[in-house]
Amino acid sequence: MPETINLDSPTVRRPRLRRTVTLLVAAALALAVWVVSVPLAGLDLTFGSGAQEQTVSPASVVLVPLLVGGAGWALLAFLEGRFRGGRRAWLITAWTVLVSSLLGPVTSGASGGVLVTLLCMHVLVGVTLIVGLAPTSAR
Repeated sequence: MPETINLDSPTVRRPRLRRTVTLLVAAALALAVWVVSVPLAGLDLTFGSGAQEQTVSPASVVLVPLLVGGAGWALLAFLEGRFRGGRRAWLITAWTVLVSSLLGPVTSGASGGVLVTLLCMHVLVGVTLIVGLAPTSAR
C-alpha cells in the first residue's frame, strides 16, 4: 500500500513556507532593482528597437520571478520525489538555466545601464531562487 503524506505535518509545511517566501523575496528584490533603476535613477528600462522594442514594467518584474520560481519549485519537487540525486540534478539544471538566462539581456540589444540592470535582475533573482529553494530539498 502506498505511503500517505500528511501535508499538514511540520516537516512538509516548513519547506513549503520557505519555498513560498523564497519566491516572494526574489520578486521583491527584482522590484527593488527596478525601483532604484527606473523611478529613482531615471533609467528608461527599454530594450530592442522598432517592433521588437520592449519596456520592462513593474508587473513583469514581479510576475516573471514568481512564474520562474514556481517552475523551479515544481521541477525540484518532481526530481526529489522521483530520483535519489534529485536535488543535485536540480542544482545543475538551475545553475545552467541561470547562466543561460544571462544571454537574454546580452543579446537583446540592451546596453549601458539598461544591460547592467537587466543582468543584475537575472543574477539576483536566479541566485535567490537557487539558494532559497535548494536547502529545503531532501538530501
